[in-house]
Amino acid sequence: MNYWGKIIGAIIGMAIFKLPGAILGLIVGHMFDVNYARDFSRQGGFARFFSSKENIQKQAVFFHALFSTLGHICKADGQVTPEEIKVASRLMDDMKLHGDVRKEAQQAFREGKERDFPLAKMLESFKQYAHGRRDILQVFLQILIAAACADGRVTSGEMRVLQTVAASLGFNAQDLQFLIATFEAGQRFRRGSGFHQRSQGGQQGFHQSYSAQTALADAYKILGVSESEDDKAIKRAYKKLMSQHHPDKLAAKGLPEQALEMANTRAQEIQGAYELIKEKRGI
Repeated sequence: MNYWGKIIGAIIGMAIFKLPGAILGLIVGHMFDVNYARDFSRQGGFARFFSSKENIQKQAVFFHALFSTLGHICKADGQVTPEEIKVASRLMDDMKLHGDVRKEAQQAFREGKERDFPLAKMLESFKQYAHGRRDILQVFLQILIAAACADGRVTSGEMRVLQTVAASLGFNAQDLQFLIATFEAGQRFRRGSGFHQRSQGGQQGFHQSYSAQTALADAYKILGVSESEDDKAIKRAYKKLMSQHHPDKLAAKGLPEQALEMANTRAQEIQGAYELIKEKRGI
């Protein structure tokens, strides 16, 4: 039960008007407590009262930036193909965007296709809104890379836009190539090695077209290390990547819940790659 209004009201009333003021302050404070409790219970609590609108705004900014940029990437070659539209729709499905949020994402995609769409200005605003948090911006870029690669190839026009996006967000050409290479390695690793499953003998199982040697090479690429590096360096790289892609940390920094799946998938790939390397090294 709330009573702080009554206490504060009585104290202020006593200080100004003595006993009559204390009584009046008690009555006013009681009215405040009743209305305070009613308003906050209607909103679902203190945290909800302040954070819900902020979260809605964060989602709107993130998804508008994401899907307008994706629309611009798809338009890079002059015409948006039906396959690219399916990629965008599938991404909305994966992120569980429905109702008004999905309509806004679709409108953002259409805006991004316009010839005069101010990509650089929009990305600069998005970067400022994200407070320059590199891990959030990296997930944003990784989602775009995944979407661009979804049809099996990245055209020269799409690559130019990705380069512009990366540079606008503070990533250089080497960073972009690394993210593309790790994404491709992760795709092969996830599909070919079945790292979620173990064979009866306790060893990693691989599809026939995906050899154990190729899986190990991809595992090193996923961690961004070479086979020549020692165990400590590999463990250090693993911990750094897991910290960067930890869903709870990203959520705390403002990444919308619907976008966390990318970080979660990446974290699973990093974990699977590290387990395979440890198994082969006997560490």
